[in-house]
Amino acid sequence: MARIAGIDLPKNKRGEIGLTYIFGIGRSTAQYILDKAAISYDKKVNEWNDDEQTAIRNIINAEFKVEGALRSEVSMSIKRLLDIACYRGLRHRKGLPVRGQRTKTNSRTRKGKRKTVAGKKKVAKK
Repeated sequence: MARIAGIDLPKNKRGEIGLTYIFGIGRSTAQYILDKAAISYDKKVNEWNDDEQTAIRNIINAEFKVEGALRSEVSMSIKRLLDIACYRGLRHRKGLPVRGQRTKTNSRTRKGKRKTVAGKKKVAKK
């Protein structure tokens, strides 16, 4: 089993896909890493030998910020926005979309489950 950056990679996936299980590594970065380590994209994770795993581990450690370090950097960036109370920080604080999306409809992911507000009763005329 390949364990890289504290993550157990899935055994039966192609190397290109398996590396994306690491936070901070997407498809293009995974391809770059495998190119640099001279490993085929189609080679399964369980087929990697120790030398290949070591090469991948060294490339990731040398060139990329992944997992815990990246998560803490992202959270510190958001905390900085909150502290300086800029527009983006206020949107983070309120739990609303940060990048200019509409909020009248959609944006349920950021806002959470709907909270129904009772409508105003109409006064009956005599």
